[in-house]
Amino acid sequence: MLEYFRDMADVLVDRCGISRPEAVARINRQYADLEIAPYPDLMCHEAPEFWALSAYYGRGDHLLPPTGDPDADAHIDFSRLPVHPAPARDSRFWTLPQ
Repeated sequence: MLEYFRDMADVLVDRCGISRPEAVARINRQYADLEIAPYPDLMCHEAPEFWALSAYYGRGDHLLPPTGDPDADAHIDFSRLPVHPAPARDSRFWTLPQ
């Protein structure tokens, strides 16, 4: 599962332009309270983009957050989506050095 979460962080770095430490902190915050089984957890039935993007973007006026699928997200203007604030820097979610 660690590799899967690393792939999620890659998505946030590449698509959202944030630093890797911030990407990891966002993912840690988003999924800290879930019980996740070893690979292949149920999460793995979706691409990492599906889970990663909701750690950065809110839904805005859309019923669902972006999925990472170009066809499913074609109607979304990403520049208009709300962006969740990063976790507080002194929180437990920041596990990589700045």
